[in-house]
Amino acid sequence: MSIWTDKKGRRHVGIMVDGRRVHRILPQDATAGAAKQLEADLRAALAVAKTPRIPSDPRLTEVISLYVAHAETLRSTKTALDHARRIALWLEKYRASQARQAAAHIVKDMAGHYAAGTINRSLGTLKKALRLAWERGLIPVDYSAHVKRLPENNARSTYLSLDQVQSIASHCSTPVQAAIWTALLTGARRGEIVKLRREDIGRDSLIIHAGNTKTLRTRTVPIVPALRPWLKHFPLEVGIEGIKSAWRRAREDAGMPDVNFHDLRHSCASILIATGADLFTVSKILGHSSVKTTERYAHMQIEQQRDAMLRAFKAK
Repeated sequence: MSIWTDKKGRRHVGIMVDGRRVHRILPQDATAGAAKQLEADLRAALAVAKTPRIPSDPRLTEVISLYVAHAETLRSTKTALDHARRIALWLEKYRASQARQAAAHIVKDMAGHYAAGTINRSLGTLKKALRLAWERGLIPVDYSAHVKRLPENNARSTYLSLDQVQSIASHCSTPVQAAIWTALLTGARRGEIVKLRREDIGRDSLIIHAGNTKTLRTRTVPIVPALRPWLKHFPLEVGIEGIKSAWRRAREDAGMPDVNFHDLRHSCASILIATGADLFTVSKILGHSSVKTTERYAHMQIEQQRDAMLRAFKAK
C-alpha cells in the first residue's frame, strides 16, 4: 500500500525505488487527493533522477520535475508545487533553450487572469528548476537568467480595527475565533497557528513553528493578556481548510467580503508600530527573514513620527 493513514489521522505516502523506500508524511488536514498527487510527484521526480542522462537541451517538463525535490525543503511544499503545476501545460511545448519564449507565452496567457505576484511565483519555480539543471550540469547554459519576472504593484495594505476583527470573529465558531485572535495578537500565519500545540505555550511566550518539519525554524513571541483566554483552545479542533471556509463566510456576514485572513498579520504590524515598536522588533515578532521585508510598514512609522513632531512643535 503506497498511501495510508496513521492513528493520528495523518496521511502517509511510501514508494519503493530500486529497493529503497521513500516515505513522506503529509500535514494533518491533507486530503486523499493531495496524497495521490504527492505520490505522482514523487514517482515523476524519481523517474527523472533514475534517467542516466538528461539531454543537453531537455524539455522544460523534465526540467521542472527537478523542482519537486527542492519544494520539499520549503516552508509550504504544497503551495510551491501548486505554483509549478500552474504552468505545466505551457512547459510541454518548449525546451530549456527556449525558456525566454516559454516565459513570454506564460505571461501573455496568464495576464488578466492572475495577479502579477501570482504569475511571478510560477515563473520563479521555472527559474529555480533551470538553475538546478545548470548547477547539476544537465544544461550547458544557465537559462534561468532568460526568465524575467513582471513588475509587481499588487501589495495590499488592509489594516483591520479591533471592532472590525470582532465583527468578523462573532460569526465564527470558538476554535476559529481562537485562530483569528491569535493571528491578530501574535502576527502568526494561518499555517503556523494550526501547528500550535500545548507544549508550545509557555508562561509568558509562545513558540511559533515557522518552517516545515525539515527546516524546524521557530520563533518566540510574547503572550499578551488579551491572548491568554484563547490559548486554552489549542491545539485547534479545526484545520487550515476549515479556517479558510469559516473566514470566507464570516467576512461576508460581517459586510467585509474583500478582507483576507492574512490581513490580520498586517494589522498586528500596524498595532505594534502605532504603539511605538521599531521595524526591527516588528520583524522579529512576524518572523521576517530580513528587516527589508518589514519595510513595507515603514510609512506608518514615518506618519507616527510626523504626528509627534507636529504635536511637539505646533504653533503657539
